Amino acid sequence: MPSALPEGEAVPVDGALPAHTATSLSTRQFGIYLHVPFCRVRCGYCDFNTYTLAELGPHGAGVSSYADAALAELALARDVIERTGAAVPQVSTVFVGGGTPTMLAAADLNRMLAGIRDAFGLLPGAEVTTEANPDTITPEVAKTLTAGGFTRISLGMQSSVPHVLRTLERTHDPAGVARAVQAVRDAGLQVSLDLIYGTPGETHDDWRRSIDDAIALAPDHLSAYALVVEEGTKLAAQVRRGQVRMPDDDDEANKYELAETALAAAGFEWYEISNWSRTTDGRCRHNESYWRGDNWWGIGPGAHSHIGGVRWWNVKHPAAYANRVLAGDSPGAGRELLTPDQTYDETVLLGVRLAEGLPLTHLDDTGRAAIPALVADGLLDQSAAAAPAPAARLTLRGRLLADTVVRRLLGW
Repeated sequence: MPSALPEGEAVPVDGALPAHTATSLSTRQFGIYLHVPFCRVRCGYCDFNTYTLAELGPHGAGVSSYADAALAELALARDVIERTGAAVPQVSTVFVGGGTPTMLAAADLNRMLAGIRDAFGLLPGAEVTTEANPDTITPEVAKTLTAGGFTRISLGMQSSVPHVLRTLERTHDPAGVARAVQAVRDAGLQVSLDLIYGTPGETHDDWRRSIDDAIALAPDHLSAYALVVEEGTKLAAQVRRGQVRMPDDDDEANKYELAETALAAAGFEWYEISNWSRTTDGRCRHNESYWRGDNWWGIGPGAHSHIGGVRWWNVKHPAAYANRVLAGDSPGAGRELLTPDQTYDETVLLGVRLAEGLPLTHLDDTGRAAIPALVADGLLDQSAAAAPAPAARLTLRGRLLADTVVRRLLGW
């Protein structure tokens, strides 16, 4: 089942933001995340806010009407921002995630993108991405998305090994990934591939095969995430019953090192712990905006937003979401105003994940005092820490122990 929403204070019915957010809206990049909550099948490891059509039933918020609800929230978003007194910002990045966004018709995805363009405008060179399952991408779909203004498609490859895909309950044929990549390339779009490692039963050779097959497809960008067993999921229940084994930390560390070695040899550079690209242009700028604390508005049920230190999240169920936004009300279920201490903690937590490192000027006395020992322990790069513009930059060992690095920088 989808994970629970956090607790927070009530969101005003009209969605109003505190006045101080106007400054951030005028000075920070602004992105749009658009959540599409529909899936054909719920994968056993997934705790995202997604629903199969069977779960929604005949009275659920349907796939065919979803774009109308999203467009209604976009209109609300513009109105809320205008009421802060800030100029309406143009959008630098758009990311359509899910769920399976391509369960919607490509024309509906384009209609929602047109709604973003009409409400806010897109900056020249804006990055516009949609996630997709490989078996939902055809040449016609890819061409339609290109015509609508999308610039890249992120394909959920996860693995190229059939038994691993079965354990993850992924429904696509591994051979279909190559066909989807070719369709995306022929349409003139950038290609990103997502992989998961550490699946119960996945051997070292299985993971090597998936990495090699992904490299052979020559994507612009590749993400590789360790499988996490989330409470409330089918996978967690299977682990609890002893049907499958819990992912092993040492096994996942070995597989991460294998990925780094293979990807580096193929010309990929890591720019965030779980992300690699062939060029700077291949990076996912939308995700970079999260790690750097920029502003974004999350459209859709369960979507999270952040503007100027105010974070809020929408009601989860698609029907409840649609009822609110179509009535002109905010779909916000709760929000929090980050304290200076919370903002600092997040700056360290997220900034240290980036390949360029976290400037030492962003650290307080406790953080700076921890640097020498972290360098001595091989967790931070010595040359980066001693550079003219010193930064806390993770070594490969530091990437494997990033949580430890963060705790020591924060003095926890």
